[in-house]
Amino acid sequence: MADRIAIASDHAAVELKAALVEHLCASGYQVDLGPAGIESVDYPDYGYKLAEAIASGTADKGIALCGSGIGISIAVNRHPAARAARVSEPLSARLAREHNDANVIAMGARLIGIEMAKACVDTFLATPFAGDRHERRVEKLSHPKFVKEHA
Repeated sequence: MADRIAIASDHAAVELKAALVEHLCASGYQVDLGPAGIESVDYPDYGYKLAEAIASGTADKGIALCGSGIGISIAVNRHPAARAARVSEPLSARLAREHNDANVIAMGARLIGIEMAKACVDTFLATPFAGDRHERRVEKLSHPKFVKEHA
C-alpha cells in the first residue's frame, strides 16, 4: 500500500500543488488538504493542518507549499511530530530523509519549477531514513532540551 501523502499550500502555490497532486495520484498516493482556490489564505493555517495530519497518522508524509516555502515550513515545524525541511533540488530532498528523517518537505512555488518540484517529491518519497548515527540527532529534534544560561 502506498504512503498517504498530505499536501497543503497557501494561495501562492495552488498551481504547483495541483500539478503535484496529479503527479502523486498517478502513482496511487492519496493526497490534498487544500485550499481549493486562489483566494488569499494564511499559510500557517495550512501548515498546522498538515502537521496535525502527520501527528494523527492520517498521513505518513507531507508536502508543504507556499510562495517561498519558508513560512509554511516554520508553521509545520511548530508541531513536535513534524520535521519539515525546505528543499529546492533532489539532493536536499534525499538528505532531508536520509539524515534528518524529515516527514515533510517544503518548497517555494515562486522559486522552483514544476518539474524540479516533482523530482524533489519523487526523491523524498523514495529515500529511506539511514538511521544509525543519525538516530540520536533526530531524537534531539523531536525532544529538544534547551540549556538555560546563568546571568
